[in-house]
Amino acid sequence: MNISDLLTYCMSKPGAEQSYKNEWDATQVKSEGVLFAMVHEVKGRPALSLKTSPALADLLREEHNDVFPSEHLNKSHWSTLWLDGSLKDSQIYYLVEASWQQADATRAAGVSHDEDAR
Repeated sequence: MNISDLLTYCMSKPGAEQSYKNEWDATQVKSEGVLFAMVHEVKGRPALSLKTSPALADLLREEHNDVFPSEHLNKSHWSTLWLDGSLKDSQIYYLVEASWQQADATRAAGVSHDEDAR
């Protein structure tokens, strides 16, 4: 998976905004203030963190060695996956879409994860 293509896809989502989090050395993509994707390096490898339901997170981690709990985020909802691993690009795009939908539902429910609002 090419990081540039991935970020272009993320930014094509309605309400998408990109920022950089220095403390984590990560590019964050939010939908109207709600984080849905984070591109960073883990152990020197390109990685992507995405939000899912806890059930999907468990399933992905069981079925794919390239998916694991996110270091800086809620581990029951957030999974990190290697961008240079065995997951197909189509699977990654599907998971980005699912994460964006989760963020959209969170925003619609009136919950903000925007750090500037804290």
